[in-house]
Amino acid sequence: MNDELAALPPLREVISKFGLRAKKSLGQNFLLDLNLTHRIARVAGALTDADVIEIGPGPGGLTRALLGEGAKRVFAIERDPRCIDALQDLIVASHGRLHLMEADAMNVDIGEIGEAPRHIVANLPYNIATPLLLKWLRQADQIKSLTCMYQREVADRLVAKPGTKAYGRLSVIVQWLCHVHPDFNVPPQAFTPPPKVTSTIVTLTPRETPLAPAQWKHLEAVTAAAFGQRRKMLRSSLKGLSLDFAALEIDPTQRAENLSVETFCRIAETCRISADD
Repeated sequence: MNDELAALPPLREVISKFGLRAKKSLGQNFLLDLNLTHRIARVAGALTDADVIEIGPGPGGLTRALLGEGAKRVFAIERDPRCIDALQDLIVASHGRLHLMEADAMNVDIGEIGEAPRHIVANLPYNIATPLLLKWLRQADQIKSLTCMYQREVADRLVAKPGTKAYGRLSVIVQWLCHVHPDFNVPPQAFTPPPKVTSTIVTLTPRETPLAPAQWKHLEAVTAAAFGQRRKMLRSSLKGLSLDFAALEIDPTQRAENLSVETFCRIAETCRISADD
């Protein structure tokens, strides 16, 4: 960390000076422990040759860590004008490595930010974490890795295996496109204000090719039907797809949670072929 970054005022002073009371409407929970934010940055891997995209930097705790761990450039997307003002000193201390974008992350095309390899490292607002992830995965070829914080319940779904209660649509889509690794949990008291749940850092690394052949829209439709009635047998939940279970070598008395990602892809490909006929 350079001297100017180290000389920045404590985050609590920044919060006080700029009146950064966390807004529930923006899903804000600030991380003020710089040891913890540096741990997150290190988990993201070598960043010295990488452009890093951060969502919701707030007062800049994780942003400082990313810069301190040597990120080539950090593109921080923030929609709260108060935080934009609070981050100006950090921009100066970064010597051109921090680029602040005032925008709603849901409306930003990450393929137009920086250059590959892009890493996304963020303490995501809980209220948009899943929609953001699904949006990004449609551009998985633009991303080297994602190291992000999620509610532990969501993190459990990201890493869930077939046969478990947490396994569902999100598990299938994410694991189809990415290698998923849970890193560590973060307790509520690490945040200001503390949320009511434990959080988990998860790293997703997009696969060079998806786990199995499938098209997004068909896989999404199949998993929606299967998990929409997850307690029903497949012969009931997937009745509308007119599947030949014998040809697919699938037991129609199974439930959605028992099928592998590859099996869902096989069903989706069958639906695609049927739609093309």
